[in-house]
Amino acid sequence: QVQLVESGGGLVQPGGSLRLSCTASGSILSIAGMGWYRQAPGKQRELVATIASASNKNYADSVKGRFTVSRDNAKNTVLLQMNGLKPEDTAVYYCVATAIVAGTPDTVKDYWGQGTQVTVSS
Repeated sequence: QVQLVESGGGLVQPGGSLRLSCTASGSILSIAGMGWYRQAPGKQRELVATIASASNKNYADSVKGRFTVSRDNAKNTVLLQMNGLKPEDTAVYYCVATAIVAGTPDTVKDYWGQGTQVTVSS
């Protein structure tokens, strides 16, 4: 299967920056895409940004111009650079990888990390 390990969350003041990192490991044959979702208290999980390739990225309207997603295919890693953070960005951020694993080569499945807390507060 696939394990996703996230890092980089924490407490930051409004206007500050954080960089989240997520690395996938396991019996991976290929990864079609990676990305980030977030869930604030009392709210549904929502898309933040996804990336299939350098020319194929998708962002939530609320983070466009402030967040940048990138991917290192050789390391099965996805990064999220978050600038200009606002209190409303406070949430648990989850990494997701859409992958094919050994043993089920005809199945594409989403795998999720455990989440990392981002808190934006003065």
